[in-house]
Amino acid sequence: MAIESVSLFNPSQINPVSSTAKLSPSEAQADFGDFLKTAIQSVNENQKASDVATEKLINGGDIELHDVMIASQKASITLNTTLEIRNKVVEAYQEIMRMSV
Repeated sequence: MAIESVSLFNPSQINPVSSTAKLSPSEAQADFGDFLKTAIQSVNENQKASDVATEKLINGGDIELHDVMIASQKASITLNTTLEIRNKVVEAYQEIMRMSV
């Protein structure tokens, strides 16, 4: 049985930018948007996989209980991680807005 890593973000998605390479604001915004979209799609796929596994178990399909629980926990962890990241981003934004210029 292969053990899959539980991660919200795949390290191969991150493209480190060297100090000599400068991105325009629109390019950086597009890269961040793509990264965010991919991460949210990953969370959605984990949620869907958990739902499918649960449905198979309920309908008496060929699936073990521990596989359903693993899928459920994986989906829960990725969703909670996404929510915490969102909370930190909102908190940082609010802190920036409170700064006096």
